[in-house]
Amino acid sequence: MKDSSNFSAAERVESLKAGAVAALSCLCGFGAIALVNSLILAHRWDFLASLQVRAIDLNFGLRGLMALVGGFLFGVTYRYAIRCDTNPQLKSGVVLAFGLVRAFGQLDAGLSFEAGLSFEAGKMPAPQELLPFVVGGVESVVLFAIAGLVLDWAIGRSLIKPFGCL
Repeated sequence: MKDSSNFSAAERVESLKAGAVAALSCLCGFGAIALVNSLILAHRWDFLASLQVRAIDLNFGLRGLMALVGGFLFGVTYRYAIRCDTNPQLKSGVVLAFGLVRAFGQLDAGLSFEAGLSFEAGKMPAPQELLPFVVGGVESVVLFAIAGLVLDWAIGRSLIKPFGCL
């Protein structure tokens, strides 16, 4: 039975399932990325030391919460975007769109608040100053790629139904 918005209760439940799966995938991916940053990247390259997680604190918790909420929104959007289509460009486009928006948000915040980065007097920041943002951008795309792969796996096993395919 459909209501006035043309979305059935079953469609809404499938969207909630997709959002929950993607949210948990992003949260797990966030934890794995933080671990890799702390154990490998920050120790090998000094200019990536800012990526290291030094304590599980409010800042880390808020970043995890942002990954969780972003993952939920990604999951719902991904389900509606791909529908019954198997087009790999469509799937990767949704992943890239979410990843780049998150990456550009991090870059914007970093350029606004990072004391060491300044575009004053036409001077560009040194490449070493920008590399943490590049790594963060790649991480953002990887985070949503993980969620997309998990959603594709769940859809392939009929645990989640794509929109319009009930």
